[in-house]
Amino acid sequence: MVSITRYDPFGDVFDDFLRGFVVRPAGLETNAPVRTLKIDVTEQNGEYKVLAELPGIKKDDIKVNIDGDEVSITAESRVVREARDGERLLHSERYVGKVSRAFRLGQELDEARATARYSDGVLELVLPKKAAAAAKQLAIQ
Repeated sequence: MVSITRYDPFGDVFDDFLRGFVVRPAGLETNAPVRTLKIDVTEQNGEYKVLAELPGIKKDDIKVNIDGDEVSITAESRVVREARDGERLLHSERYVGKVSRAFRLGQELDEARATARYSDGVLELVLPKKAAAAAKQLAIQ
């Protein structure tokens, strides 16, 4: 089984710890929440399957790049707010901005056969492994 490493020195545990114990003075709260891209990776029949949660993002705003054994997913969330007469925004928790995630799988991927499907806020990637090249013995002259 291949282990996937995610470099996040503090992670959600640190955020949860601070959220519970640090009280900010009124007026100093940040309006921009930090959003992380959550994924599941499984391996079966010579291919990897990646499920990534991207709720509220349009299909056209998602980009997936494959380079050898590295996969990167980038998505951008855009919210268009329509201001109406006499209306003002009091509170908003909707995320606006870019979110990205890159990770390495243990084996080279076949980009030509890879597929991506986006439905109901979940991106599904099927990433076939590249066939290992047979060892070649050189003739000595």
